[in-house]
Amino acid sequence: MTGRDAILVLNDGATFEGEAVGADAAVTTGEVVFNTALSGYQEIVTDPSYAGQVITFTYPHIGNYGVNDADDESRRPFCSGVIVRDLARRPSNWRAERSLDDLLHAHGVPGIAGIDTRRLTRHLRDEGALPGAFGTDEAAVRAAATTARSTDGIDLVETVTTRAPYVVGDDDAPFTVVAYDFGIKRTILRHLVAAGCRVEVVPASTPAADVLARQPDGVFLSNGPGDPAPLTAAAAAVGQLVGELPLFGICMGHHVLGLALGGHTYKLRFGHHGANHPVRHEASGRVEITSQNHNYAVDADSLAGRVALTHVNLNDGVVEGLRVLGAPAFSVQYHPEAGPGPHDARYLFDEFVALMNGTAA
Repeated sequence: MTGRDAILVLNDGATFEGEAVGADAAVTTGEVVFNTALSGYQEIVTDPSYAGQVITFTYPHIGNYGVNDADDESRRPFCSGVIVRDLARRPSNWRAERSLDDLLHAHGVPGIAGIDTRRLTRHLRDEGALPGAFGTDEAAVRAAATTARSTDGIDLVETVTTRAPYVVGDDDAPFTVVAYDFGIKRTILRHLVAAGCRVEVVPASTPAADVLARQPDGVFLSNGPGDPAPLTAAAAAVGQLVGELPLFGICMGHHVLGLALGGHTYKLRFGHHGANHPVRHEASGRVEITSQNHNYAVDADSLAGRVALTHVNLNDGVVEGLRVLGAPAFSVQYHPEAGPGPHDARYLFDEFVALMNGTAA
């Protein structure tokens, strides 16, 4: 760590003093959010869904067990920065290959440590996710904080999606799935492969006709960052695929499916970011503890008569899952693949396979 003084200033003027860590940066801007997971910091930092955001870790000690290549969720971190209370200088774990600070340096991600993250989290919970700035140049940080942007109305998916199709899994797998990459996590790909799928990952801008030309058994809509509303082309393509093939969406994929059906999305006050959100499975009444990472949600009323509500968040009543009426398509707002988080909802990958092989209930 550099040991240099740094400052964090939110768009509303709230100020926090700390110490610069990670890559050197006089000033960095982004939408500041908080994540309540107790572990899995590497997976969180490398999740493309955090593009445009600065991640505040509520757990006080971060970096304790280091990082390694196997736990990266994407080719690089896309978050704007990280905020921690205490960043471990000497990680201790047999799997550790380097420190979290090393990872941040290697990928040009700045951070700030020594922050009172309890105070910051309470402020974000009361005021909502806020744009802000941090860095070592106080004057530049204060100026940047006044103009820092939230994720509203920005197509951040374009910044994280693959530029060319690629394949994951065995050629002789029982099923072929085309996966739209809105910011797909590697753990999702591992789960699809483990379920018997050969996955053809395609850019977010891929037309429906190109997907159908690949003759897949199903279509997967991945997670991704930011506001779903600008993804009009992706929603139009998905709208043409609904009813043609079995379809499964996660997080951004859930939002895009909602838009494709003519629904609307809206921004949550401070989003759902963590690994312990209780979700009720409506058909059984079972409660699942889930991993979540999103700032937006689907407006259930805007889809009345077109979908059945399958999952509900018990913290705030937000829609967490839906099934399309009259078509083999479903989605969830949370992350059944976890990475990090509990595995209560892993069964959803089996339900997708059941749709593809015609054995779904």
